Amino acid sequence: MKIKTLICNCKGLQDSFKDADMNTLPFEIESQLDVEYAVVHPQLCAKEGNEVLADVLRSAEDDPDTYIVVGACAVEDQKKLFQNTLRGAGFDEQRFVPVDISGTTNDGILERLREKVEALVKLKEKQN
Repeated sequence: MKIKTLICNCKGLQDSFKDADMNTLPFEIESQLDVEYAVVHPQLCAKEGNEVLADVLRSAEDDPDTYIVVGACAVEDQKKLFQNTLRGAGFDEQRFVPVDISGTTNDGILERLREKVEALVKLKEKQN
C-alpha cells in the first residue's frame, strides 16, 4: 500500500491555519507516518492546485494500492472542490481520502492524518 499526502494551506490567509507551520509539516508527516511522500501546495482548489492534484491522481490511477490523502479544509468542501478533478483524472474516489486539518497545530494535523493512515492500513490488512 502506498499513501501519498497533499496538504493545502489556503494560501496561508485563513485564520484556521495560523497555528500550523507548513514549512516543517511535510518533513514531520514523512518522518512520523507511513506515507510515500508529503507535499504542501498553497491552494489546491485553484487552477494550478487542481493541476497538481490531477497529476498525482493520474500517476496513481492504475495502482489500486495507492491512496491519496488530502489535508485541507472541511471534508465536505473538499469533496465539492475536487469532484471534477477526481472525475477528470479517472481516479477511484474510494481511494481519495479528505482530512480536515483546519484549526489546529502541526501536532493536531499529524494526529488527524495518523488516524486516517492507520485506518487505511487496517482496511487493507482486512481485505487481504
